[in-house]
Amino acid sequence: MLHLTHEPIDIQALLALDRYPECGGLALFVGTVRNHHQGMSVESLSYTAYAPLATKRIADIESDACRRFGLSYCRVVHRLGSLRIGDVAIACVVRSGHRAEAFEACRHVVDEVKHQAPIWKEEHYTDGSSAYVQGCCIRPDAHRDTCDGDHP
Repeated sequence: MLHLTHEPIDIQALLALDRYPECGGLALFVGTVRNHHQGMSVESLSYTAYAPLATKRIADIESDACRRFGLSYCRVVHRLGSLRIGDVAIACVVRSGHRAEAFEACRHVVDEVKHQAPIWKEEHYTDGSSAYVQGCCIRPDAHRDTCDGDHP
């Protein structure tokens, strides 16, 4: 399964429940498009990416998380293109021996994708205007506390 897709994300394909019998913990995060942001009424979103680097960064984040948290499985898929309210924008699935590692790893992976992958979100508002959401700097030496918590 690709890390970036213009097609709807297939959550069932990400779960692969029967392939990891050693794992008792499975964590799933699904980020969906909501209808508001910072007081503005959102109609839709558009995601764009520098695909070669985004794909590499996501794969590196998955591999790092597997080593760091002892995961048997880690996968992130991020949607690109135009999305409507309620559409799935990002999905992350991790499987580990125990739930604590699964929860911690899932949050870590999603946060790292937000901070490291060159993926841009443009919000389209109901008043006809649009704006790119200020994201995170992908430089490892940049301060992560300045990142907008709503990206991606």
